[in-house]
Amino acid sequence: MVPGSNPGGPSFISEFIFAAQSSESNFALKILFKRIVSGALIALEIAILSVLILATRCANYQDVFVAGNVYFTDADCYARMTRVRMCEKNPGLIVRHHDFENFPQGITPHTTAPLDYLILALTVALRPFTRHGIDLAGAIVSPLLAVFGGWFLWWWSRRMKFRYRWVMLIIYAISPVLVHGTALGRPDHQSLVMLLVTVAICAEWTSRSKSSPQWSALSGTTWGLALWVSFYEPLVLFAIVIAVNLLRDRRALFAKYCCAGWICFGAILAIALLIERRIPSISSFYSVEIFKNWTRTIGELVHVSPANPIWLRWTGYLLLVAPFLIWFGLRKGTLLPPTILALLVATYSLTIWQARWAYFFVLVFAVVLPVLLEPIKSRTAVWIAFVMSVVPILRDWDTRLWPDEAEYVRRIEQRNESMQLRDLALNLQSPENRPFLAPWWLSPSIAYWSGQPGVAGSSHESLSGITDSARFFLAEDWRSAREILENRKVVWVIASDFEHVAQNSSAILKHALPPRPLCYVLDRTPAQVPRFLAFSAQNGIAKLYRAAVER
Repeated sequence: MVPGSNPGGPSFISEFIFAAQSSESNFALKILFKRIVSGALIALEIAILSVLILATRCANYQDVFVAGNVYFTDADCYARMTRVRMCEKNPGLIVRHHDFENFPQGITPHTTAPLDYLILALTVALRPFTRHGIDLAGAIVSPLLAVFGGWFLWWWSRRMKFRYRWVMLIIYAISPVLVHGTALGRPDHQSLVMLLVTVAICAEWTSRSKSSPQWSALSGTTWGLALWVSFYEPLVLFAIVIAVNLLRDRRALFAKYCCAGWICFGAILAIALLIERRIPSISSFYSVEIFKNWTRTIGELVHVSPANPIWLRWTGYLLLVAPFLIWFGLRKGTLLPPTILALLVATYSLTIWQARWAYFFVLVFAVVLPVLLEPIKSRTAVWIAFVMSVVPILRDWDTRLWPDEAEYVRRIEQRNESMQLRDLALNLQSPENRPFLAPWWLSPSIAYWSGQPGVAGSSHESLSGITDSARFFLAEDWRSAREILENRKVVWVIASDFEHVAQNSSAILKHALPPRPLCYVLDRTPAQVPRFLAFSAQNGIAKLYRAAVER
């Protein structure tokens, strides 16, 4: 035996090596297990958020999918889908003129191509599964955009390490005004603008705090796309961001890391101008007085008083304590970025002016909530307060999901009216161009179903046609009514509930209701209509007349 040797040495070393390997194996298994658990939790979070967003956005499915057909929620949606149908028939078409409203002059619309081709791309993807690909694509595009927005906020808030990020995500998912903007059956450009502005605001926040070229590029790209889609709200919001940054530090606005953002922003706008080949204009306003009268009949354009309880149904009671949370954050040093705070105040003020700004106010409000709540260390206190704060929102959902008898009957009547109006509009289908005159809020849907152009429309560019249709329905002098039909080259006239038509027309023209307007004769006494109108068909919602005038 060699002096100093140990007979048990080799086996001891082997056991030590095996133990070390076992330890490493156990450590690797623990890491793998943690990753699996982490991945499962991430998948669960995304699934819960997605289901919540889709459930709220699709709560109106019974009003959208009726008797095997798709019915959109707003008149503007039918105008958008008419554009998509035009693009489907002529691939690559950029719709710069609407012949289907304000006939025969038509209009130069404010709507642009991105949403048209987004819906068309979704139509192509759905075509193998349904015969109604274009209608189904239009119905689901906004909820899908809402889901993408929710996924982005989930990812962004994780990167920002917000302690109370789920407060933001829940408000985003259930706020009634955000749901309305991205609801099923509402293929409106607002849903795409909301997604782009959400990403732009969050990217702006991160790029300024981290001096990141990548986030700056994302900010510039999404601001550019938002301006391409709409040259109204995104322009105002972008101007606020630029103004605040200029006041804070002009050099930072043009710092090296911002170059990527400005390049992307400029490139997107250049592409938009090359494709659209027009610059948005407000010269289409027919009359300032008529425009003001018409806007008073549009829900999204009315004023919202600060005392209106609808604010609480949009945001919950946290809106009432938000000013105190901002002040508390200033004392604790957890400050909101000045641009985000400015956007919060500005969108609140703009919502008081026009209700359509509520989409963006609630978006910004949701995004800032995690920072406002950050100084409060007790998670239990925050979540108890949050659950109590959403009571007004939950009450609103209770009313929507379980309506009273009167509201339930109204919804049933609305579905039946939509079905009957569609059936009547199908009578207008023809390979020839046969324009129609109808109440302006019905005209876009009739144009979509019939394929015929209408005198009126639902956009401010159609104010000339809206005014003529109002004058026609309020006319007591049948000669002036006939002149309108001749000038507009009308073949069909559709008359519906005269009380609604008369009140709306009177509000637009600011004329007193005459004792026996033409809309009353058309709706209630079809046997006494003027000779230049021939009764053709009717159902429970409207009557159809053929115009026999010189054109």
